[in-house]
Amino acid sequence: MAASSASSVVNPAPVVPSSNGRLKASPLAKKLAEDRGLSIAHIPGSGEGGRVVKRDVEAFQAGTMGSSVPGVERFTEVGISQMRKTIARRLAESKFTAPHFYLSVSIDMDAAMETRKSINDAGEVRVSFNDMVVKAAALALKKHPVVNSSWLEDRIRFNEHVHIGVAVSVDEGLLVPVVRHADGKRLSQIGTEVRDFAGKARDKKLQPSDWEGNTFTISNLGMFGIDEFTAIINAPDSCILAVGGINAVPVVKKGQVVPGNVMKVTLSCDHRSVDGASGAAFLQDFKAFLENPVLMLSNGY
Repeated sequence: MAASSASSVVNPAPVVPSSNGRLKASPLAKKLAEDRGLSIAHIPGSGEGGRVVKRDVEAFQAGTMGSSVPGVERFTEVGISQMRKTIARRLAESKFTAPHFYLSVSIDMDAAMETRKSINDAGEVRVSFNDMVVKAAALALKKHPVVNSSWLEDRIRFNEHVHIGVAVSVDEGLLVPVVRHADGKRLSQIGTEVRDFAGKARDKKLQPSDWEGNTFTISNLGMFGIDEFTAIINAPDSCILAVGGINAVPVVKKGQVVPGNVMKVTLSCDHRSVDGASGAAFLQDFKAFLENPVLMLSNGY
């Protein structure tokens, strides 16, 4: 850790009078100083021969006002780890190489909330909303291989398998461990894997094999109180899904305004491999799975 730096505020020195004892100052500067209650004798001049001019009076007043409360400037610098350098390089390459565009949709989470409560109340397993998001995305990706693709510069790879990267925050940045073949796993299996990855990430025990091979990525900040955001694509994926929190809001159902629970998600797409229509179709199926959770439980929970 580098040493801290500090500097104190210093008032300007008074101006030096000319050889005949008179202060060098323009009539406008004198008038301005008088109007503002400033002593022209204490204002350093920047004009010819040290002459005080209008800009000196204005600069002196601004500096005096800013210095009315003495203080110390401090900062701390921390060296960048190799991991954070790698994360920063990959994100910068993605943001400034892939032409991003964004698609957002609001999802009615009432049914998802009821289903989750029923599963957890049964006591056999526990699932989170994030588990449901991963499963819904995996099933939707099977129907939309264009969104489950990878841009490889001279070709596009349409992945038939679904490996979903789940962004996990650590001290040194963001790691993305991968839930492999997520479309074929139960909600409880997905939850167990994600919790295991999060624990390994905190303990710095994730292996390179844990975060390789993703075909799609999910970044969920809903648990941090974030309503909606956009995310940078995790190359070589073509898309990343940014998931916000569930908010209780008025919604219209059957022509009536009633209490509801809504979650907003935003899909970031690489326009080189995914167009707007393809991204929108994926989001509609993703939304349908979350609004009808029974469609995700064909192989149990």
